[in-house]
Amino acid sequence: MLRAALWVLPVVGPAIGPVHAADSAAVSCDDLTFDGNRYTVCEVDATRAQLKLFLRDDNGQVYGHFSSIEAALEPEGKELVFATNAGMYHANRDPVGLYIEDGKQEMRLIPNAGPGNFGLLPNGVFCLRQGRADVFETLAFRDAGTTCTSATQSGPMLVIDGELHPRFLPNSTSAYIRNGVGTSADGSRVVFAISRNAVTFHQFGSLFRDHLKLPSALYFDGNISRLHAPQIGRSDAGFMMGPVVGVVE
Repeated sequence: MLRAALWVLPVVGPAIGPVHAADSAAVSCDDLTFDGNRYTVCEVDATRAQLKLFLRDDNGQVYGHFSSIEAALEPEGKELVFATNAGMYHANRDPVGLYIEDGKQEMRLIPNAGPGNFGLLPNGVFCLRQGRADVFETLAFRDAGTTCTSATQSGPMLVIDGELHPRFLPNSTSAYIRNGVGTSADGSRVVFAISRNAVTFHQFGSLFRDHLKLPSALYFDGNISRLHAPQIGRSDAGFMMGPVVGVVE
């Protein structure tokens, strides 16, 4: 039912070692190593940056690529200064779970278990509101009746109230390129991470909990994961994506 994961090699600029983005004070990207694994991490100040979700253009066609979003923004004098894939989708790029963009809901919340990583409960919702962004566990989100300006559902959760997902095994051998997002308790600090080598769920969740010190984090996807971070000379190309989250200036 879900699209198959596809291996996509990142297109990386010439920078070597840690790099810091200076182009936007509200967005910074760095390469780092934690527990022997390499990651690129982009931190967004949600009180200052305009985080947005993207799926379809004005004609209803799926953007699919960072370049398509950039082309749509250019006539408005806007720039995509950061972006990454944001949640799982079917073969036709329709979202698997809850998807809301600028107040318009395209897909409903899916609270029950199911196949694949999305259905490995607990999963979660990445919720955008004015001046903040939050990761919520799905049932907690549903029961609280939280209203989001934009939202995307994915899974599994990586970190839940400061604890790793209960199904993650320290000795797992299932390693892939992975990306996800974590948020601070006040919703101001939003950290996106993509691994630069194959990692397990336990290793990836530990990055958010132990190194980034974030109480909540959500998995976005595996080998299909891609990053657009022109500040560090990186904009990954590949097969069409579904939902994308980005910062517009």
